[in-house]
Amino acid sequence: MASDEGRDGLRCAVADGVGTITIDRPAKRNAMSADMWRELPVLLDRLAADRSVRAVVLTGAGGDFCAGADISELADINRHDKGHLSTLAEEAVAAFPKPTVAAIEGFCVGGGCQLAVACDLRFAAEDARFGITPAKLGIVYPAAATARLVRLVGPSAAKYLLYSADIVDAAHALRIGLLNETVPAGTVHDRVAAFTATLTTRSLLTQCATKDIVDTIAADRPVEDLVRSWLDEVVAGGDVAEGVSAFLERRQPRFTWAGN
Repeated sequence: MASDEGRDGLRCAVADGVGTITIDRPAKRNAMSADMWRELPVLLDRLAADRSVRAVVLTGAGGDFCAGADISELADINRHDKGHLSTLAEEAVAAFPKPTVAAIEGFCVGGGCQLAVACDLRFAAEDARFGITPAKLGIVYPAAATARLVRLVGPSAAKYLLYSADIVDAAHALRIGLLNETVPAGTVHDRVAAFTATLTTRSLLTQCATKDIVDTIAADRPVEDLVRSWLDEVVAGGDVAEGVSAFLERRQPRFTWAGN
């Protein structure tokens, strides 16, 4: 993949095994247009096909993560033969087979929060702000997004956010489990870069298996056959032998499994 590409307010770059998708529409606090919702799954497919990519970061430009869907294009965003464009993009983020991390500054509201929740992990600046706001518009929040939110923060916290449509601070978001970690303002990108650099040194096989199995358990689906398939993959791959050798030789492992 080229080092930097994208259109319609999305930029995509790959460096040192990490793909970064940046929502870049700062004049509208990175509100997502219909074309941007359509483009996001395309960029994710390209990153998934790139065997050099070990993790993906989703972030925003200009000091905000994403203020949600562009209200002026809401009729287009919410009209699609197979579901809302925002739901299709959210599902593409959630289905990405490798670790995904949201790096959040400023506002993370509406569809922006929907995208952040679809990531595996969320790191935010201490002055970031969060809200899920369909109650301000008389919209029914999509079922898939509601289910994912409930699995993350629980029914009571989900109802609080959805009933009130209030904007909450990062401390509140961390307390209810919406966030994994908060860091001082201006440092979130450095923290996420350090964290993803660590991820690239670990076994991608372990990470992908973990993601697959944890998401299946969280969705209350049978997991036995899935676990067996991943154990077969462990036997076929070489990561275990490399991990044991590295441990005995007191060196950094050089894992080679890069996906199917």
